[in-house]
This record gives sequence, structure tokens and C-alpha cells, in this order.
Amino acid sequence: MQKFRNLPWQLLLKIGGVLSVIIVSNLFFQLTQNEFSFDLAFKFAFSWHTEKFFLGCLVLLIFYGWLSSLLGSLKLGSIVYLLVTIGIGSANFLKMNYRMEPIYPDDLKMIIEFGMIRDIVGLPLFLLFLLLIVAGVCVLFFSWKKSLKLGKKQQWVRIVGFVLTSSLLFYIGSFNQQANLLRKAYNKTALWIPYSQKMNYYNTGFIGGFLYNLPVDAMEKPKDYSKAKIKEVVDDYQAEKDSAAEKPNIVYVMSESFSDPQRLKGLEILGGDPLQDYRSVAEQTYSGQMLSQNYGGGTANIEFEALTGFSMALFNAQMTTPYTMLVPEFDSFPSLVGTLKKRGYETTAIHPYNTSMYKRKDVYQTFGFDQFLDEKTMKHTAKLENNPYISDASAYKEVLAQLKTKTPQFLHLVTMQTHMPYEDKYTELPYIAKGDNSSAVRSYLQDIAYSSEALKSFLKKLDKLPERTLVVFWGDHLPGIYSDTIQAANQGYRLHETEFLMYDNRHKLPAQQVTTSPFYFAADLFQQGQLQMTGFQNLLVALQKELPAFEKGMYYQSGQWGKEARLNNAQEKIYQAYQLIQYDITAGEQYSLQENFFE
Repeated sequence: MQKFRNLPWQLLLKIGGVLSVIIVSNLFFQLTQNEFSFDLAFKFAFSWHTEKFFLGCLVLLIFYGWLSSLLGSLKLGSIVYLLVTIGIGSANFLKMNYRMEPIYPDDLKMIIEFGMIRDIVGLPLFLLFLLLIVAGVCVLFFSWKKSLKLGKKQQWVRIVGFVLTSSLLFYIGSFNQQANLLRKAYNKTALWIPYSQKMNYYNTGFIGGFLYNLPVDAMEKPKDYSKAKIKEVVDDYQAEKDSAAEKPNIVYVMSESFSDPQRLKGLEILGGDPLQDYRSVAEQTYSGQMLSQNYGGGTANIEFEALTGFSMALFNAQMTTPYTMLVPEFDSFPSLVGTLKKRGYETTAIHPYNTSMYKRKDVYQTFGFDQFLDEKTMKHTAKLENNPYISDASAYKEVLAQLKTKTPQFLHLVTMQTHMPYEDKYTELPYIAKGDNSSAVRSYLQDIAYSSEALKSFLKKLDKLPERTLVVFWGDHLPGIYSDTIQAANQGYRLHETEFLMYDNRHKLPAQQVTTSPFYFAADLFQQGQLQMTGFQNLLVALQKELPAFEKGMYYQSGQWGKEARLNNAQEKIYQAYQLIQYDITAGEQYSLQENFFE
């Protein structure tokens, strides 16, 4: 006690200052989680979840120590630490507002996507973001130069501190390993909610939720997984090969945020039907609603499901974005692209934006696309009025240009016209949304009207092609623009249902309305279009009959929605077979590939 009293006041002030910075920064993260409600943030920290709050503070203290030892200065370490805290916290607040989900560790890879950030947050916030980065770089450069002048003793203290904090951060990075002591400390009081990361962050704090989403195995290993079991599944569903099977062109169109606002409770559209052109087509063919994993975002996850046939619901909760966390780990990955290439198709991906979003350039290469056309390599790049994105009509022209060859084509288009932000795109906004008539909603209504019109025009042009051409069109998710009142009135599947249709320019598909999930698209198209099925597609069709649509917490069976699947023994067997195959490919030994299950 005497030694403590004799500590220099300067040192005590420094320790107090550092601890204050850590606590305040953690409170700031909690504020961004709770719409800047000081009441909720303080109750979390000092009443409801105090232990988890201070575990988070410990993690932040280690990170702060790492920065300070790296820069050789507590003062400069504090500045960089605060810049990082403000940047991540602000991004978390914006993502919670736009997409109702928090920042994940993998989202930090998007920091260099300047074009996307500018488009989403607008110019003022984007300039502030750039200012933070420039300030951070300047501080880093200045502090590094200054640190070289430190004395020998200070350098040794710095090196020891850097090695120690680096080791601790590395250990923290293994948070999801069973033996991790920090995870065990959290487990004493934490109620993890894997199916809802938003609630997960609420219950465990921003730091706890962030750590929970650090790298993890894609799936838990099924108890009966083995080469023999996979062979059994393959034998049950493997299809006979027919070399003379028809090979029509196949076009995938994932339409950004395309959905039907009139399906939402509390919202009435006046001034006409923005989806009039879409409905005139959809009512005459195989169509309906698609269950999207996310609200307001998560495009890449829906795209992953549609191209691979694998469900996000089967992954560990921490596997939030397979495009960035899973697929790049493979040299090749089974998908519809590979299946069609084996059958002599040319394969092209088209995205009227940049190539680095969600690592698409790398992912498309792993899937096996022959080419990837983006905003810089597309020939048709016209836009509508003040819309900053290439129009759907232009994107369809790009598709039509690729269909001129006689070689069967698989074309995968991911549109951008209806991407946020929505304000100030168009001069005239003829539609009114009674119940939520914000400028963003009204502009969105005009956006989907233009998309609907462009789709109908595109399909009419396909009717004139000499080759049979099949189209799967769907919206990836609802836009994250609706008021809290509308969102509250539509909690559950209504906020996750978008429109989809399948179209045949020979008009051979049944006029049937269904509810489905995107991972069924390829199997469903092949079945409806009477094309050669793969063994994996046969398995998907069998599962679809029993469980037409599902995501975590949302299961559609027998025309009813439930929070859990209700499966009898026969249905459970099919579901487990699907689970085995998905594990085999994403985390197992890929025995099913050796059995040509995807060909």
C-alpha cells in the first residue's frame, strides 16, 4: 500500500487517462448499438452486463497497448486508437440503421471500397471518412519517424510491449476455439444467439459480438459423416447421364433490392402499380416469393446460395459472408457455373459496378466463370437521369450481346440500378407510399418501376432469339429504407420475401405461384425446364418438396411459417443428406466431388 501511495502522480494520471479512454470508447460502441441511447448503454455497462462490458474493455486495452507500443507513444497511440474507434463505431451505427445488423470482422476488408462507401453514406460523410483515414495515416507516419529517436531503454520497453500485446491479440483471434480462456470467461454470463447477430451484439456487447464473428469452421461436423455415408447419399440421388440432353441458354438476373412494397402491412401505394410490367409477365409463368436471408443487405449471401445450392442456414452463425470468408480458401468450388461448363457452356458474370465488392473477382474465378464484365469492361453503360448506377436496361443490352453466339451460354447478371441511396435519383416521382412516404421510399418505387419495365422489354427480345433461353430473375433483399413502424408491423418473413420468376422464351414453364429459397433455383429451373439433372439437384428437389423455403428462424412448410422445422423421419433423412453434402464440400473431404455428384 505504501508503494502505491508513492507512485508519481503523473503515472497515476496516465493510468487513469488510459482507463478512461478505454471505458469511454467501449461505451461509444454500445451507443452505436443502441441508437445512441445513453440509458441503454449505461445500463448495459454498469447494471445488466457489467462483466461482459469489462471483458470488452480488457480486449480494447490490449489493442490500445498494441497500437501504443507499435507507435512508441501513449499520446499518439491514443490518437490513432480514437480514430479507429470513431471509424468502426460510426460504420456500425450506419450499418445498424441501413441493414439492421452490426459490423462484422470481415466487413473491415471493405474499408478500401471507396466508391461503395461514397454511394452508400453520401458525400459529406464520405469526406469525413477520408479525413479520418488521412489523419490516421499522417499520425502513423509522424509517430513512426518520432519513435526511431527513442532511447535504448524505451525501445526495449516498446519491443517487449509489442511482442506481448501481439501475442495476446493472436490468442484473442482464436476466440471461437473451445479452449480459449476469454471465450470461457464470456460463456459464464453470455447468452449467445447464433440465429440473430443483432441480438447477439445486444446481449454480449459490441466487443463480445465482434469476437464471436471471428473466423470459425463453416459447419459443425455431422456425427455420421464419412466417405461411406457420402457414397450412400450419392447412390440415392445420382442421376443417369444423357449426352444428348437439351442445352438452352440460361440467364440468372439478381436484381438489386427488387421487391413488392404492396406486400408490406401498413403500406399502401397510390398513383399506380410500380410492378405492373413485372406482374404481367410473372402471372403467366413460374413465379412467386423468394425467402431472403437478410433485410436491407447481404446481396453476396443470396448470390452464393443461388449459384451453389448451399444454404446459409446450415452454416455456423459466424460464417456471415462465404464470399469473403469461405470461397477464396478454395482453388475451385462446385456451383452451377462448373456444372454448365462441364456441359459445354460459355459462362459470363456481369456486374455493372467494380470488381472487388465482396471479392467477386476472386470468387468468380474460383467458381470458374470464363469472363467477368464490370463497369469498366461493359459496352453498354447508360444511366437513368441522376442515378449514379448503370441502368438495368443497359445491363440487359450487355446480356443480349453475349447471347449472339451459337454456343450455349450461362450469363449471371447482378444489377445495380436500384441500389441505395435512393434520394435525388429522379425528377418525377409519381408514386405515393401511404404509411411511409419518405423521399427514399418514393424514389425506390420509381426505381423498381423502371426495373420492371426493363425486365419486360428484355424478355420480349428473348422471345425473338432462335435458341431456347431460360431466365431466373429475383430480388436479393428488401431495401433498408422503411420506417421503424413499417418494420415492426412486418417482422419475420414479410421483411425477407422478394419477388422471383422463371421464364422460358419457348413458354414451356407452368404458370404456378410458389414460395422458395434461392438455393433451390438451379434445381427447380432444371426440373421445370426438363433439363438433365445432377445428383445434387435431385437431392435439392427432394428437399424442396418437404421444406419449400427456409432460413435461420424462418421455415415454410405446408403453406405455414414457423420458427423451427417440423420434420418426420423421412423428411429428416433428406435434410440430413443435404447437410452431409454441404459439410462435405465446405468443411469436409469433398468425397461427393469424386463421385461426380455435381455433374
